[in-house]
Amino acid sequence: MRAEPYSGAADLQRMLDLVKARPMDRLTDFPSIADLQEMLGSNNPLLHTQLWEEAGGGLAGFALLQDYQTWAFLVMEVAAFCPVVEIEEQMVAWGKGIAHRLSSTRNCPVPMEVHVRAGEHAQVALLEALGFERLSGGSVSLSRSLSEPIPLLDIPPGFVIRPSAGEPEIEEWVRLHRLAWGTENMTVEERRSMLHVPFYDPALDLVAVAPDGNLAAYCVGWFSEEENALTGRKDGYTDHIATHPAYQRRGLARALILAGLSLLKERGLETARLGTARENLGMLRTAESLGFRIVSETLWFSKII
Repeated sequence: MRAEPYSGAADLQRMLDLVKARPMDRLTDFPSIADLQEMLGSNNPLLHTQLWEEAGGGLAGFALLQDYQTWAFLVMEVAAFCPVVEIEEQMVAWGKGIAHRLSSTRNCPVPMEVHVRAGEHAQVALLEALGFERLSGGSVSLSRSLSEPIPLLDIPPGFVIRPSAGEPEIEEWVRLHRLAWGTENMTVEERRSMLHVPFYDPALDLVAVAPDGNLAAYCVGWFSEEENALTGRKDGYTDHIATHPAYQRRGLARALILAGLSLLKERGLETARLGTARENLGMLRTAESLGFRIVSETLWFSKII
């Protein structure tokens, strides 16, 4: 087994092919085809990527480590025909090496997180054996049929919902994201990569504009024809979603999701999906009030490096 750093478009295609070979019920798990196209579509210096190859040159797996300044997120993908435990041990060791360098540079510990779909008992056992501890919460994926009635759109008075202006609005959109999530993680380059992925549809990239003209909330709707062709489904998404702290609890997220649902249905899609953290009770209540139901759960594990 040989490990090599990511080297560009040819490697991205190999990674996409590996994801496409997953069992059908896991095809859209993170990182999906769409996730990889977005993550590796920008020159992000805080994203580290490594590929593992068999002796014959076939791709055995890959790992990504995203540096979020105060923590690191390790993502692992292993081919179905490969020894999962052996390769994931190598991937964790690779991620720990990077986290150690970050810790030394910043003179503080770095929590490294790994997310695992509930039910993946072997991976959970491996992480626990390597000293990872399960975090409270986790995340959930929800879905709702678009054949069910969609409630009437009710936009809070004075606000306007429209498609994002795209490139001219990038910096303001990034500021909104950072304020909404209390983080510095999103960058202009990352947002720009979202506008250039193959599945990007500007009409589904919605924002809510406050009476003063500032961006108050967003909902990035999208669907991937490539993924739907592989799954045989007609799925669309109404996430990511965020609201500026000054405009929360006014029904903007609900209004944006409703607008997104109608647009997805107009495009002939049959199911809408979204994901959120389990502790995000506001979003869970909003989604469930609109007919979404939890269909899968992801567990979060962390180890201090």
